[in-house]
Amino acid sequence: MTNSLEKNKIWAMVVAGLLVIVSLIYFSINIFYIYLVVYIWFGVIYGMLLQYGRFCMASALRDLFGLGVTRMFAGIMLAVIIFSIIMAFLETIKMTTFHTGPFGGFRIVGGLIFGIGMVMSGGCASGTLYKCGEGNGTSMLALTAITISQAVFVNIGGYFDKFTTIYVENLPEYSMSEFISTAPMSYFIGNSLLNTIIPAIILLIIAYVIWGRKSYISNTNLKITLSEEISGFFQMLAASKKTVIAGLLIGIAAGAHVFTIDALRRYFDIENFGELLKNMGYSCDINSNGRIFDPGYWYITTQEAQLGAWFLKHIGINTTSNLFFNGVGVPFPLRNPALWMSLGIIFGASIMALWNNEFKIKIPKGEFIVWGLLGGTLMGIGARAGMGCNIGAFFIRVAGGDPSGWLFGLGLAIGSLIGVKFFDWWTTRKLDNFDDFGDL
Repeated sequence: MTNSLEKNKIWAMVVAGLLVIVSLIYFSINIFYIYLVVYIWFGVIYGMLLQYGRFCMASALRDLFGLGVTRMFAGIMLAVIIFSIIMAFLETIKMTTFHTGPFGGFRIVGGLIFGIGMVMSGGCASGTLYKCGEGNGTSMLALTAITISQAVFVNIGGYFDKFTTIYVENLPEYSMSEFISTAPMSYFIGNSLLNTIIPAIILLIIAYVIWGRKSYISNTNLKITLSEEISGFFQMLAASKKTVIAGLLIGIAAGAHVFTIDALRRYFDIENFGELLKNMGYSCDINSNGRIFDPGYWYITTQEAQLGAWFLKHIGINTTSNLFFNGVGVPFPLRNPALWMSLGIIFGASIMALWNNEFKIKIPKGEFIVWGLLGGTLMGIGARAGMGCNIGAFFIRVAGGDPSGWLFGLGLAIGSLIGVKFFDWWTTRKLDNFDDFGDL
């Protein structure tokens, strides 16, 4: 056991060392690549924290609806709250890359499809990446399906283009700070307090009353008074120190990420990494407006769609003749900063898993292959239908004061509940068939 742990720690240092070497190679090619390297290392930070806290939206909602366990859900809500406060501060000092998105029912539909998919595959967009870093084969299949399904979905029959131009582009965009006139406190009051903190606390209270309270009452002989109820609520929040710590640090890291990218854009006097690519002679990577997908904050599924389109194009299947890829571009993968962030999450999770002796290659068999591919496909479709995932359409948007994030979150909750009920039915059906076979 000790020898295995020591070997894994050595491998963790090897992975970290290789990332340092990759970073130095980029620096040696062109100083502009510091922009890309920043994405790499924030990805590594996200990956390490996700793996440390077992931080996953699919686990949070599956455990909440299926088992009545509130631990992960509480951690995610705390992370959103912390990030919202940091985002409000960054908005106040005008050091942010965040922008609002369209507000409409498509968010709910996309979230619902995505929610079903993430329960099927056993991981959300971020959870799938960190589980790949742990060696989980089902998550690797899900990631492959997310990548390919998005690229295919946006190119089928021109429907996504019509959906975008006729419907989405005509929808309003909101920031809660717009409704508060007391600037600069409007960001703290509107975006953080009204859009994020109060709704998150309400959801936490609901989770405590429906699920967490039962556990607290069963573990105490106290007469439940208001003070004991408050104590039980905070015990729910602190049920897992790892999850709470990970949630708090993810919120801080996400804020630091936004600040750092904005600072680099000011330093290089650019608005998008595509401008630096053009200066380096890589016009083939950018769209007609000289840009590529460069969110400036934590995002996941769009860069995976770019990778899917790039791969399909190089095996003779062109899926890039549509508005989506004309907008985000299809850069060479090694020059794609957002994609490097996703790779950084995988490598960061690997480092943490190896260091804690939690890395293990798990080859999927039987129905796990189906769930991984089917769940990943649904997540890919849901991500494009809802224009984001649990990170880009929920976590970032809610914390940034964009109420459309809650619409996607509602869809996630409904989809997850459907997924949980489906697997309850599926498991019961299998057990009944097994019992019938045993009676023969």
